[in-house]
Amino acid sequence: MIRPRVLCLDIEGGHGGSSRSLYQSLAHLSKSGADVEVWCRRSGIIQSLYANCDIPCNVMPAMQHVSSLPRLSRNLYVYSRAYLKFPASRAFRSELSAVVNERFDIVHFNHEALFLLARWLRSRTRASFTMHIRTCPAPTVFSRWQARTINRTVDNSVFITENEKSFWRALGYDPVDGRVIYNIAGTSPVTVKTHPSIPGDRRLKVASLCNFAWIRGVDRFVDIAASLAERGRRDILFVMAGDMRLHGSLPGELGVLSRKGATLKEYAAARGVADMFLFLGHVSEPERVLAGCDALARLSREDNPWGRDVIEGLGAGRPVIATGSYDRFVESDATGILLPTFSADALADNILRLADDRALAARLGAAAQARIESLCNGPARAADLAAVWRDVARK
Repeated sequence: MIRPRVLCLDIEGGHGGSSRSLYQSLAHLSKSGADVEVWCRRSGIIQSLYANCDIPCNVMPAMQHVSSLPRLSRNLYVYSRAYLKFPASRAFRSELSAVVNERFDIVHFNHEALFLLARWLRSRTRASFTMHIRTCPAPTVFSRWQARTINRTVDNSVFITENEKSFWRALGYDPVDGRVIYNIAGTSPVTVKTHPSIPGDRRLKVASLCNFAWIRGVDRFVDIAASLAERGRRDILFVMAGDMRLHGSLPGELGVLSRKGATLKEYAAARGVADMFLFLGHVSEPERVLAGCDALARLSREDNPWGRDVIEGLGAGRPVIATGSYDRFVESDATGILLPTFSADALADNILRLADDRALAARLGAAAQARIESLCNGPARAADLAAVWRDVARK
């Protein structure tokens, strides 16, 4: 059996879902699957986790990344910035090409935001390239150019769901052998300790595991809290893990607070629902947040009720509350609550269903965990990734 030597490039270093997903894949990889090494752009707890698995991991802060955004002005800004910063990464790129040519058969780019680095490296090595496709960017001239560049540069790709594969195909990237491999999410053991800041009272606790971003709909938690407060139901606690600084061009009161350097905490206070929120900041072990909560919510403004937070919530045996149409993971009244569109009142209604019927919440959580054990099984999905690498190395 071919045992390829694979260098994995990670832009997050444990500070995001793509990095945690890569770690789960490599941690479950059999020793015969591949000989792997990881380079991370950022340092963090992920380095010690790799060390525990005897996987070499180096921090390379000069690793550049850029990806297409919805607005023309933002695309012009991020690509211009990447162009101007490109010379500063010369030493890193020289080391990368030398190491790849000396020691590796495959370079695995763990996020499509590394596409320009892949393009640069393509003519400087004979190694094969694979890439994880993890997002669905807005269809613009920039994202279509990104798709065409990946199409010319990468030998094969892995998509985290069927949605990414069909989306990128529409943009112009359609690898013949592109594989859909769901991210791995282990089921949380009963021994996981609850985050020490989460109280042990009887309030229903709903977790959020993502940093603030307008597109992610994190501000919508405040809208739901306001709807609940209007009914006199302040017995719900929203537990927010992540960086809640307001940023970007935001509408209304959010925009006013953003210009003052405020956070979502100040926005919740301005709406009169501060007592219904607990803000934890960045949490390196989200499983401890889930251990202290009864459900997880993802309120994205995009139609994407999947992702690292969703599968970790389901894997922890917590029903997930989300909006969108894709129900492979979150299925209404089976593994959680899935509404087609956002409505603060309708979501508040469903949160109260869980609060007032804890047996229902437990049944949905148990079914959620069983679904993740099937779809996101660690050894099986890691073997799928190793098979992609072997196929590429063989060709």
